[in-house]
Amino acid sequence: MSARAYDLVVFDWDGTLSDSTAIIVRCIQAAVLDVGGARPSDGAASYVIGLGLMQALAHAAPDVPVTRYPELGARYRHHYSAHQHDISLFEGALPLLGELKTRGHQLAVATGKSRRGLNDALHAAELKGVFDGSRTADETAGKPDPRMLQELMAEFDVRADRLLMIGDTTHDLQMALNAGCASVGVSYGAHEPQALAPLAPRFVAPTVAQLREWLLRNA
Repeated sequence: MSARAYDLVVFDWDGTLSDSTAIIVRCIQAAVLDVGGARPSDGAASYVIGLGLMQALAHAAPDVPVTRYPELGARYRHHYSAHQHDISLFEGALPLLGELKTRGHQLAVATGKSRRGLNDALHAAELKGVFDGSRTADETAGKPDPRMLQELMAEFDVRADRLLMIGDTTHDLQMALNAGCASVGVSYGAHEPQALAPLAPRFVAPTVAQLREWLLRNA
């Protein structure tokens, strides 16, 4: 086994491990329409994936008054809860996580989801014990603030140069830059590869299989 370049590998959730981008986009659009806002485009709705819920909805629905944000959030949660059990991990993601564990990497999640939302997602039996830690947007600062990664570094006593952040959005990669950490982008999620490239990821993976190949060779 080759020496590890990174001791802690941190994954975003939606659009990186979980094949949830399309459902989240539809739920954002439905929630905005429910409160009388103009339907966000697919691009506008997908751009905000990875941000904290209220930050995301405010950006996606600039014509909705601040006083209606609580209702907007409630409508999003209503629509998402109706579809959350339709969401699965990307094919190949679970075996990849297992291989990284076998190589001795510690694994964590840094997500714009709420703690309750992430716990619900991690409730699946096959994910028991896979992750060593996690941070969610409602318990610390949302992306691209570096606090999630800084807290994980402190928890695991890992230096910034020994942490690798993997995500599908510019918010993930900007968070890594802000924390002084390396990143890898994936282009099969919410943001296009040309948006990820300026944020200096070490690699942008078009598929889970190519993400696996790069990680097993370089991480």
